[in-house]
Amino acid sequence: MQGSTTGLFHLRNGGTSVIIDDRHSPLPAIVYWGEDQGDLAESELAALGVAALPQRVSGGLDQPAPLTLIPQESSGWLATPGLSGHRDGRSFSTKLETTAIDVDEASGTAEITATDAAAGLEATITLEVTPAGLLRQRISLTNRSPEPYSLLALAPTFPLPHDLDELFDTTGRHLRERSPQRHAFTIGGHVRESRRGRPGSDASLLLAAGRAGFGFERGLVYAVHTAWSGNHRLLAERTPTAESFFSAGELLGPGEIVLAEGETYTTPWAIGSWGDGLNALSKRFHDELRARPQHPRRARPVTLNTWEAVYFDHDLDKLGELAELAASVGVERFVLDDGWFLGRRDDTAGLGDWFVDETVWPAGLGPLIEKVQGLGMEFGLWVEPEMINLDSELAREHPDWILRGRDELPVPARQQYGLDLAHPDAWSYLLERLDALLSEYDIAYLKWDHNRDLLEAGAADTGRARVHDNVAALYRLLAALKQRHPGLEVESCASGGARVDLGILDHTDRVWTSDTLDPIERLQIQRYTSLLVPTEIMGAHLTSPDVHSTQRSVSLDFSAGIAFFGHLGIEWDLTGLDDEGLAAISRWVELHKQHRALIHSGALVHGDTADATSDVRGVVAADGASALFTFTQVSTSVTYPPGRFTLPGLDPDRRYTLRIVAGSVDAGPGQSPLAWAGQQITLTGRQLATAGLQAPVLFPAQLVLLELSSPRLVGETGAA
Repeated sequence: MQGSTTGLFHLRNGGTSVIIDDRHSPLPAIVYWGEDQGDLAESELAALGVAALPQRVSGGLDQPAPLTLIPQESSGWLATPGLSGHRDGRSFSTKLETTAIDVDEASGTAEITATDAAAGLEATITLEVTPAGLLRQRISLTNRSPEPYSLLALAPTFPLPHDLDELFDTTGRHLRERSPQRHAFTIGGHVRESRRGRPGSDASLLLAAGRAGFGFERGLVYAVHTAWSGNHRLLAERTPTAESFFSAGELLGPGEIVLAEGETYTTPWAIGSWGDGLNALSKRFHDELRARPQHPRRARPVTLNTWEAVYFDHDLDKLGELAELAASVGVERFVLDDGWFLGRRDDTAGLGDWFVDETVWPAGLGPLIEKVQGLGMEFGLWVEPEMINLDSELAREHPDWILRGRDELPVPARQQYGLDLAHPDAWSYLLERLDALLSEYDIAYLKWDHNRDLLEAGAADTGRARVHDNVAALYRLLAALKQRHPGLEVESCASGGARVDLGILDHTDRVWTSDTLDPIERLQIQRYTSLLVPTEIMGAHLTSPDVHSTQRSVSLDFSAGIAFFGHLGIEWDLTGLDDEGLAAISRWVELHKQHRALIHSGALVHGDTADATSDVRGVVAADGASALFTFTQVSTSVTYPPGRFTLPGLDPDRRYTLRIVAGSVDAGPGQSPLAWAGQQITLTGRQLATAGLQAPVLFPAQLVLLELSSPRLVGETGAA
């Protein structure tokens, strides 16, 4: 153990402190997690540990149980345990005790080893406070006994301040992911589970707890995320003894993890963040992702996806014309969606047969790829490797590769079933087929879909639950393809936003936020997806005026403005546009490219508007010298004209010059011009965050895009 001789140690990084006490219970307890406490003397650490000890009370246990890194019943813990398992009904209660601690306070990491000799178990708990200020935890459990150990649950825990009294999470459905909901944080547990074989459209990216009324701009708030692409469980619990905590881990199926002697199960990373407001909390996640060595560094290519342009009607001439128009408006990546492979004339057949259909593409994909690349664009391709149609050669040859929990198949969804990637032969087949496509054709990008929830996801030969093994096999498959094809980029798509998590983002370069392109719906979906996902890997496309998913009519300016703060793309049959329409798209694409470096590197912020009929969001450069904001009128306001709006996240000590760069505030009949829009005004970041600007009078589903520049700080003089 390094850095502490008192049984307490202090992990610090990125403005976060985590203080851990190993003196009063069999396993260490986190006695503080939150704002950086600065350099603390050993006596100060010791005093903090004493200050956190619970008091014995009448009718309670003789030795009150603190919340340890793995809460155990053997220590007196009466709430949700950190570990559940058994050996054929025995060894159900564990008493893991610390045997070694290795701390590197300089890097903010610790590793605790604990054993239960009687139960034949050994656990290794890893904690990291990252440079972004996140707290990451995972636990490895090893069976040291000859008798198998059936693991039911294992999850890291995160203590919470006692005064957090409101919970926040998200739910949703296909075409309406990330819908927020709030609850009082009362005694008991609030559980969010996914049993869909993927996180699911209703999954909560984060489970958050904060002081009542917390928002994006202010209010103490903590949150936790499970970095796993399968079944998982998030828990916020408050006990009658005043302990409040999160738990985050994988949700294991019956018999899914049975450890033989010497075998180890490791939980997914559970990742906690905190901040004064959700903007600060989410920035830690964004900073962490952007610091990864594999994070996309080059400019994110403006993308055109062909799905809503042609659907299954693949015609080389039509697609060639679409490619020409895409290039003319500034598109940099052209993605051929579903319908290119063997027998795939609709969504009832073909999944699994990953061969180019010669009846549609007699010369293969080469002519289209040559056309696309000749126009200066990259080529991308849609695939759905984890799924299979019964009407496919693969299903006829290998029905034993279809996931099932009994002899008959589970209930179908979208006319398809899950393929068992954990079957070694199925995994090898997929690797061979995808590798062959990537080797034969110059494909820079795979749009990787997963279009149904899994039911009864078991192995056909044994009937054992197989979700865990399939997620692990998916990660191995993606890693193998990227190793064989350096530079390949992959998008995580799952009926839209049904697989958005930090586990899949270890292996992919973009998430498809939702299958709906309706900008009204996208406002909320992108707002809450961005709690976890930064702008440069959040797919956001502008769409045709007649929205496919909602039948709503929208303007180009509104659609493009909502997609602006993301990885921009287009989902539209451009062959139906006239020159004026193409020119309008081209202007938005060019505007995005001008500001792309800022959008994809700055801090994304959302405003807490007093009126829910409006939306304010923006991106502020890391040095505070520039920013972009949109003000959106979502629906009509009770007040007319609307009141002021403020701009969060700016440097309070900088002067900002404002300019409207898109959208119109031209006064309609009976209206006077908006005063500040008609002249160049300069305000400090403090003024913009507190006094604000008079909102423009806009019709519903209209917005304005503001550019802010600040060549110097308050008090500085001279040329910029």
